[in-house]
Amino acid sequence: MTDLSALLPPFMARVSGGGALSGLERLSGGANMESWAFEWAGGAYVLRRAPSAAYMADRPFGHADEAALVMAAQAAGVKAPEVVGVLADADGMGTGYVMRRVMAEVSPAKILADPPRSLLADLGRELARIHAIPGDAIPAAIPLMDTRAALAELRSRFLSYGGDRPVIALAIKWCEDHLPAPADPVLVHGDYRMGNVMVDEDGLAAVLDWELAHRGDAHEDLAFGCMTVWRFGRIDRPAFGVGSLADYFAAYEAAGGVRVDRDRFRFWLVYRTLWWALGCLQMGQAWRSGADPTVERVVIGRRTAEQELDLLLLLEAEAPEVERGRALPPSPDAAPAPTGEPTHSEIVQAVRDWIEGSIKPRAEGHAKFEAVVAMNALGIVLRDLSADVRAEDAALAEALLSGTTSLAEPGLLARLRRAVLDKCAIDSPKYAALAAARADWRG
Repeated sequence: MTDLSALLPPFMARVSGGGALSGLERLSGGANMESWAFEWAGGAYVLRRAPSAAYMADRPFGHADEAALVMAAQAAGVKAPEVVGVLADADGMGTGYVMRRVMAEVSPAKILADPPRSLLADLGRELARIHAIPGDAIPAAIPLMDTRAALAELRSRFLSYGGDRPVIALAIKWCEDHLPAPADPVLVHGDYRMGNVMVDEDGLAAVLDWELAHRGDAHEDLAFGCMTVWRFGRIDRPAFGVGSLADYFAAYEAAGGVRVDRDRFRFWLVYRTLWWALGCLQMGQAWRSGADPTVERVVIGRRTAEQELDLLLLLEAEAPEVERGRALPPSPDAAPAPTGEPTHSEIVQAVRDWIEGSIKPRAEGHAKFEAVVAMNALGIVLRDLSADVRAEDAALAEALLSGTTSLAEPGLLARLRRAVLDKCAIDSPKYAALAAARADWRG
């Protein structure tokens, strides 16, 4: 294990001058990269890093280019963190860079409980500023996205993961049929959403996590933060969980952003929901291959069900009215109550209770986060053991992907609705859209 407490001081002395290291702790967030907070010479900093070059092997650009992009964004007036130094191989800490720490709130739940009045306008303004960064200021390594090729890659990945999830197949086919004409490319942040912005009492304080940046369609950024999953339960507020799309678009356009095309926005909303559904499946593949052995990966792998629910909510309008009004078939019968020796479910429940009662209360920082993730994983197993629900249907997925069937088929929409409700109830029972869909579909 890398000893950051020994390796950070010489690095900081080189990039920032003399001082002493204190308060080193790993922050709980970060699905792919590590973030470490620390103090040096009276200042607060964050190290963003990957433990080794292997973590960056499939990425189009590395941390040096990411750091250069963050610096270019800050120079263009974007509220991006201040980069103070980039790790070199000789530093022995993997790849990454150090930023001055922004002291503001990042938790979506806390921000959305009482957002500053200016927040939605701030989000529109900052995105317009990102999209206005001059092309010659963007590092050459930042790639240009070819939407048609990217969609073909999603199809290929889907097939490599089994090609047997009907709702994902439905979404791929829809995107292929509704592919928009290429747009004039701008810098796309690629991950512009709650969870990647920091907020204080005055409004938006910083835009974080630039690792997915690329050149492409501005509407991709506009749509991403409006996905249901990134509203963190505030599904009645379609723009970031903060407010209305009309107000968000108006703020973006007033700050110099491109005129918003609603059809193009809808395409990207479906596309990025599809992208994240496959991203969740990819997390499971990363664990299975041994590339990332953390429990967090397998738990995120089961969040595919959330995105399948959201995709069906987005695409059900394609079905005839009679199909949208059709009653749902019943769910499978529940398993009988246990008798005799402890069942698999009861053993899993005992382990989960032990983590909750004995491990979690004594854990701190990232260890507490890991305990919660482990409890979530065991909760999925518990619900899985007591139900007979599968999401896979290779024949139906192939028929939807090829276009030989569609939501016009009598009863298909009702079957898919039942399937995504039951699967999401196992994998993510607290997902806000689940309760709303259940009520809307009378499921």
